[in-house]
Amino acid sequence: MDKGISAKQQLRAYLAERQPESITEAVWLELKQKLDPVSESYLRDLLRGTGLPFDQPYAGVRQHTFEELEQSLREMLGVYRDAAAAGNRERARYCRRQVIAAKDRAKFLAKKHPQKEEMARWMLVWLENPEVFPAWVEARKISMAAGERRS
Repeated sequence: MDKGISAKQQLRAYLAERQPESITEAVWLELKQKLDPVSESYLRDLLRGTGLPFDQPYAGVRQHTFEELEQSLREMLGVYRDAAAAGNRERARYCRRQVIAAKDRAKFLAKKHPQKEEMARWMLVWLENPEVFPAWVEARKISMAAGERRS
């Protein structure tokens, strides 16, 4: 990273020059190298701010809402399945690391935001058995909706 120019400024210059249509693996890896030692989470936040479409697993796990969380985990599952089927253990591990980091963030935020505890539970299910997650989350949403109706 150029010491005199912020990561945000370098990103703007890169996007103006390259004009990528989306954040693909190639764009992600090039930006990681170009902006090193910027953290992945900061880079991800900067890139989300661009509004460009973002390929998984580089988009990470979004968890502002349950809908975002479910979509992120389903997308991550698709990448994880493809990686496992192709024997790409490194990509599969990368997917798991993204979910673990998001779960840890949710647990950290749970004291101030109680819904994050439930979100962490969703990610734990994904981590324990990703293939079960789609069916589990459908059942969990029904259970949560029934609980809201009783309240």
